[in-house]
Amino acid sequence: MTATSEDFDQRTRPYRRELLAHCYRMLGSTHEAEDLVQETLLRAWRAFDRYDPERASLRTWLHRIATNACLTALRGRARRPLPSDLVAPNLDPDARMVVGEVPWLQPLPDAVLDPATVVAARGSLRLALVAALQLLPPRQRAILILRDVLDRPAAEVAETLATTPAAVNSGLQRARARLGALAVREEQVVEPTDPGGRALVDRYVAAFERADVPALTRLLTADAVLEMPPVLNWYVGREHYGRFIARIFAMRGTDWRMLPTAANGQPALAAYVRDGDGYVPHTLQVLTVTGVGISRNVVFQDRSVFDAFGLAQLPAAAPVR
Repeated sequence: MTATSEDFDQRTRPYRRELLAHCYRMLGSTHEAEDLVQETLLRAWRAFDRYDPERASLRTWLHRIATNACLTALRGRARRPLPSDLVAPNLDPDARMVVGEVPWLQPLPDAVLDPATVVAARGSLRLALVAALQLLPPRQRAILILRDVLDRPAAEVAETLATTPAAVNSGLQRARARLGALAVREEQVVEPTDPGGRALVDRYVAAFERADVPALTRLLTADAVLEMPPVLNWYVGREHYGRFIARIFAMRGTDWRMLPTAANGQPALAAYVRDGDGYVPHTLQVLTVTGVGISRNVVFQDRSVFDAFGLAQLPAAAPVR
């Protein structure tokens, strides 16, 4: 099949955002996923004259190229974990903070995906699941995503990975077994559109902006997790969570603003702390909200994360809610 660059762009444009979600699941990095989508489109353009629509739909063909581009990129590359994947929880919220020098899992802004993709892929984009996917060997990761997320037949996945359906089924079984112990089950998670969940996040914002640690901890589940890449220290339970937040208020002051956003199909908050005449970016917090409280907060401190979300410094008088 031959096509002009304009025709190719028009044909492939509807699939670009779902390709971004696919590459993100494989790589755990927003920036790398964006690069791999461009690599996928370049490979597809170069091979477009050999594309046969009778053998595979354009969507299937593009996902095949993207999967193999991701597998090539992952060769010899360290996986992107969260602190909870590397070390045991810290029992002393006042302990010295230790920074880990590894590439960390990154959050994916909902804004880079179209609303339909966010709704369709929300469960498979949650941070807990994407973090767990990074624990799998790359080919097992690809098999699980293609079979369970994209619902592709075993024979098609085997063709994509140049293997057999039996090998695909075996790899899928092993991958599912390794993911069987997720700390937060998907059926426990409240969707961002749930009024109760939104109200819970609003109360969390109000408590944080008041620096009211007791009110904030009352909104948590008993076994709530707080982790903060690139810091290796992470904490479990209301008491440890609250003591660490109190430490942050003591270190950075109690004048904060929180800007609601969304990441990985989950509610997220950009936290800004007072600095002189304005508020400067401090952290991006991605919340897991359940029917009984906030069960996890993954706090990202890398300034490039703020850049990816299009978040900037707030003036002192800026309305944020």
